[in-house]
Amino acid sequence: MPFKPLSVLPTAALNAAFTAALTVALAGAPASARAETIRVAIGTQDTTINCATGGLLIRELKLLEKYLPRDGRYKEVRYDIQWKNFTSGAPLTSEMVADKLDIGSMADFPGSNNGAAFLKAGKRSVFITVLSGSTLGSGNGIVVPRDSKVTLLSELKGHTISVPFASTAHGMLLRAVAAQGWDPQKDVTIITQAPEVAGPALQAGRIEAHADFVPFVELFEHRGVARKIYDGAQANAPTYHGSLVSAEYAEKYPEVIVAFLRAALEADRLIAAEPEKYSLLIEQVTGIDAAVNYLYHGPLGLQTRDLTWKPEYRQALRTSIETLKLMGRDSPLNADSFIDDRYIRAAFKQSGLDYEQRLANRDKLPLKAVDATTGRPITDVQRAAGIWVQGEPKVRHYASIENALADLRRIEAAGGKARAVYVHDLIHRIKLLAPTSWYAIDAKGQLSAFLQKDAAAAYAAANRGRVLDFAGAKAAGPTAL
Repeated sequence: MPFKPLSVLPTAALNAAFTAALTVALAGAPASARAETIRVAIGTQDTTINCATGGLLIRELKLLEKYLPRDGRYKEVRYDIQWKNFTSGAPLTSEMVADKLDIGSMADFPGSNNGAAFLKAGKRSVFITVLSGSTLGSGNGIVVPRDSKVTLLSELKGHTISVPFASTAHGMLLRAVAAQGWDPQKDVTIITQAPEVAGPALQAGRIEAHADFVPFVELFEHRGVARKIYDGAQANAPTYHGSLVSAEYAEKYPEVIVAFLRAALEADRLIAAEPEKYSLLIEQVTGIDAAVNYLYHGPLGLQTRDLTWKPEYRQALRTSIETLKLMGRDSPLNADSFIDDRYIRAAFKQSGLDYEQRLANRDKLPLKAVDATTGRPITDVQRAAGIWVQGEPKVRHYASIENALADLRRIEAAGGKARAVYVHDLIHRIKLLAPTSWYAIDAKGQLSAFLQKDAAAAYAAANRGRVLDFAGAKAAGPTAL
């Protein structure tokens, strides 16, 4: 019994229809049907690292094979598992609409394009899960060349900003420009530029600013070619990456979709338990530095891995559909019918997990650690810091920025080197790369970190302190002013 389209089922009947479909499918089928070959063609975005639990980790660890059904209707089935990697959502969508792929992962905004493209072709796709996101909006951002004097988005009026076209960063940029009260056609010049082009352009000073999605803003920062001046958290617009599937495919093979989601849940559990190990694996496969992968996937990460459809993510999809209108792309796409949470709920249940409990939990992956210099448990994380020392398997954690930088001086004096140093923005509560952050040191010698220089200056003025860059913060003694 195939699923009926959502549009013809009353809401109360959805779960009953889903259960009935699974029951009938598992009851068995003629031998000729059981002998079929089922294609499972999955489009991934390996370098978009917060899609890892819906692609790269499942593929590299062969988790899908572990969960694909092998009994009942599927007893004699052969699976043709195909993987194809993309650098953005638009070409992945094109292949899904052309029936070359069954499942794909992308962000809310390109996902809206996916749904609209399917409808235009007389078909349907559905968003089946979130993989990782930020209820605050972090994950997209705007950078300027490392030596640029620009420190605020408001300083870019009249300038050129590049962005990967039709990406979630494009949507963020349009909303950020609108929030400034600017006309995107007159007050800024927005040009198309992919991350692999933008990096060298930033390094050479050929572009004034660039907006991008996970993980390229932070990757450019980490590699010393750019400095972030705007984070999506400032727009307070939730964002996420998730997985979509052809509705026709999902209705035909619901157990396969649930198996894919069970694999995603296991991938999520594995990287939560050992974020450094799997950050290194992602680096090995993609070339994206492990330090940046950990920035997202480690404790208190820049985004939160989350496979539940929180109201904020539903709203993010509505916002993305509305943003299509800013690009002149009207569509009858409806966020409520575009999201289908039956499959992820079934995957949670089969995995022995409580979907409702996770749905209500908005916490980031918690930091459970002791201060590397004092051995005391870290209980207050607003000024927590971390150092991933080159050659060490685990990140060292600290209760304060002062403790971290004091230890960093000792590490470097002994000939060691940090793979990365992490701090947290005091205002937005987002994880930052310490070398490109701003600091305020108060009269007591306490350091606080900030994404933006003006925020550090305001805090310093209110606390009889002064503003420091990373070099100044490193040089400052634990009680110096």
